[in-house]
Amino acid sequence: IRRPPRSTLFPYTTLFRSCIMKKLVILMMSVIAAVAMLTAGCGGSDKADKNAEKVLRVGTEPTFAPFEFQEEGSKEYTGFDMDLARAIGKQMGYKVEIQNMGFDALIPALNAGNIDMVAAGMSITEERQKAVTFSDPYYTSGLIVMVNKDNTEVKSIKDLEGKRIAVQIGTTGENKARTVKDAKVTAYNTNTEAALELQNKGVDAVINDSPVVGYYLAQGGNKTAMTVGEVMEAEQYGLAVKKGNDKLAGEINKALAELKKNGEDRKSTRLNSSHSKISYAVFCLK
Repeated sequence: IRRPPRSTLFPYTTLFRSCIMKKLVILMMSVIAAVAMLTAGCGGSDKADKNAEKVLRVGTEPTFAPFEFQEEGSKEYTGFDMDLARAIGKQMGYKVEIQNMGFDALIPALNAGNIDMVAAGMSITEERQKAVTFSDPYYTSGLIVMVNKDNTEVKSIKDLEGKRIAVQIGTTGENKARTVKDAKVTAYNTNTEAALELQNKGVDAVINDSPVVGYYLAQGGNKTAMTVGEVMEAEQYGLAVKKGNDKLAGEINKALAELKKNGEDRKSTRLNSSHSKISYAVFCLK
């Protein structure tokens, strides 16, 4: 078999090699570009992560004065727990974002990852400890019965048998009310609604946390209502985080301890109904 003359093959061979080389150059350039973009992206992400502001999302139910509430005409959340949450966030280096929701929605939102912490005058109970992890206690409260001033029949919780009781849904006040024999217990979304129902005489009594009732009376509620009986079942409040999030709980406890240690954690912690005006704790870090 005769080979074609070398001069005949040369043009095709050169063309073939040229095409291969072009494709290799394009491929190499694409790879280099991709690696450069990936490297730049990673570097930028790391830089952004380092510069990003850390946020602590705090859930609350702001009708629980003096612990969390909104003053008339204001959108700002204020009160003992709100000051505490902001001070702890500042101590930890976090920006605090307050989220408003129903009290009974706080624990589900926490465990769904929608919020990081609950600051809502939440009593530490065995039942709740099964669902969330609590911080160290920061306040000791208790329950009290409130009735209208013209009610001469009810002098303590024992006199509420067969009576109508208003409470806030999901609270220890509700739990206590449901232990009263033959009582008709109505649970409301907020403490404000429960107090209004008492004022309208739709119920005979309200069972709620003592400092909350005291604040309500001091702010004008004492014109029509009063407390009866003794403070019941001392309860400790705690800040709640998602069950098992021991790292965050530890950081919160450390910040709380530092606030107490520094002596800057409270200008006033008198939450006593005997005062004409009840002030709430103000945490200030210098």
